Amino acid sequence: MGERLDAAALADRLGAFLRERSGDPRATVAAPRRLAGGASRELWSLDASWNGETRGLVLRRDPPGREGDAGDRGLEFALLQAAAEARVPVPRVHWSCDDPAVLGSAFFLMDHVQGETLPRRLLRDAAYADARRGMTAQLGEILARIHTIDPDRAELAGLASADQGGASPREEVARIAAAIRELAVEPHPVLDLAERWLLERAPSAARRTVVHGDYRIGNVIFGPEGVRAILDWELAHAGDPLEDLGWLCTESWRFGEPLPVGGIGTREELVAAYEKAGGGPVDPDALAWWEACGSFKVALVWIMQARVFLDGRVPSVELASLGRRTAEPEAELLRILRESP
Repeated sequence: MGERLDAAALADRLGAFLRERSGDPRATVAAPRRLAGGASRELWSLDASWNGETRGLVLRRDPPGREGDAGDRGLEFALLQAAAEARVPVPRVHWSCDDPAVLGSAFFLMDHVQGETLPRRLLRDAAYADARRGMTAQLGEILARIHTIDPDRAELAGLASADQGGASPREEVARIAAAIRELAVEPHPVLDLAERWLLERAPSAARRTVVHGDYRIGNVIFGPEGVRAILDWELAHAGDPLEDLGWLCTESWRFGEPLPVGGIGTREELVAAYEKAGGGPVDPDALAWWEACGSFKVALVWIMQARVFLDGRVPSVELASLGRRTAEPEAELLRILRESP
């Protein structure tokens, strides 16, 4: 099990790691500060100096007791490198390490990208008015670039066996349903109905690409001009690219706003930008199916997060409260089922 480290211990250990990896015996790490967010991973901001250069970095680490719960830090590191090659805006990555003797659990270090990440500020603050107008198209174009990454390249071999997504729409429903049955501590008849509905209407997979797996407004660093970086690749897998489009349009990520793309744009605007950037044709019915599957998956996410708390693995009030939100995607699924032909 991983160790819980305070800021001083983290700085000492990372400093030693940096001196070894950079070859600079004077390399230092200073001012580590735990960042908010990161429900499934620990995030720390810090200043690092090596070879005459000082950079603001972010440490992304498996938290104690949850090593490997979601993804592989080495694979996530390789994905960020591949994404940068595909001209996807991502933080520059520097080092990855899976030796528990260093920090107690797997981690990697990447550049700190200045900007905002809170969706409610994007949706409401006057400073981001231009971003609201332009980000839907930006997100569609960026997603098309993500889907050009070859999932079969050697350093991404782990994507083929990643358990965060299925190779086909039906397999994805089966994966989510099996996890719900395993983790839920109470009956969820709405989710049973949704499972049957989704299986009956599952489309054929459009094609097989790298799928980000958590492509939504909450995983974007933005500024007044729009997107600055795409974050949180821990759920990436090989699968149907329409999964990412549907997830971005899922009701839970609109924060009460009526527009389906994260509360800022329309599906038509998103699809037009995606197709124009070479993302391939998007079947509207398949997109609607993946959007419904997104709500099915959100229900699982809330059940999973609550279970982490209930099992005593992480004493987080945030995780405990998420379990109460399972009713929200269930209500959305009931609406979809009621309105479907």
